[in-house]
Amino acid sequence: MSGKSPLIHPTAVVHPGARLAPDVAVGPGCVIGEHVRVGPKTVFEANVFVGGWTEIGSDNRFFPGGVIGTEPQDVGYKGEPTKVVIGDRNVFREYVTVHRATTKEELLTRIGDDNYFMAFSHVAHDCRVGDGTIFLHGATLGGHVRVDDQALIGALSAVHQYCRVGRLSFMGGGSMVAQDVVPFCRVAGQRPTRMLGLNSVGLRRNGFSRERIAALKEMFRLLFFAGLNTSQALVRIEAEFPPSEDREELASFVRASKRGYVKKAGGWDSGSE
Repeated sequence: MSGKSPLIHPTAVVHPGARLAPDVAVGPGCVIGEHVRVGPKTVFEANVFVGGWTEIGSDNRFFPGGVIGTEPQDVGYKGEPTKVVIGDRNVFREYVTVHRATTKEELLTRIGDDNYFMAFSHVAHDCRVGDGTIFLHGATLGGHVRVDDQALIGALSAVHQYCRVGRLSFMGGGSMVAQDVVPFCRVAGQRPTRMLGLNSVGLRRNGFSRERIAALKEMFRLLFFAGLNTSQALVRIEAEFPPSEDREELASFVRASKRGYVKKAGGWDSGSE
């Protein structure tokens, strides 16, 4: 690679209107569309399709078969110039799909930095994925889902449209989530999906102290296992624990929930939208 122009395989098709940083590598059979913008050190291995109005940051890696920036799977979409914006240092393994947005929100599907998407995972239109998340193979987001930083979406799991997945939460393989997943917790299962408790292992791996984890365990006891309704639990949490980043994150997430959140007795409602 000369450093002065992208390295493009002879069998790749790159539209003249695309803008690629000088050290981008485009492998055999890739197709890069007219409105695509790609930052430095990004690599497209082989047979990757990138279309639509897609902006990709630096040092990303796309494995064979990925499809990025194509139209949303929404019958109301009429070809409007909605976007996909992807940050830096993400890995998209084989056959990952990311769709651009509809016109129903901010015209944007956004993925942050340092995420790892395993094979066949899917990010639907209008989703927001934070930083440092892991999507195991076949993990699927419906439209308008928000996944906060460092969440883990288990293999062959699905998140219903408009749901939120909180920071540092863990979703077990094969889960079917139709309500919000609160920060710091573990959920698993189908019909119902159940809240299993605090994601203690994930918290320790991310530097949470014993004292911090112990406080969160007690907050979880009040919220999920003390027989209190949500309002009562939040009153107790805010009365019994001093202000902290963790307390405020948990309380504000629960208060902002529009679909409800997964509880120990299950969060799946077969009649929900």
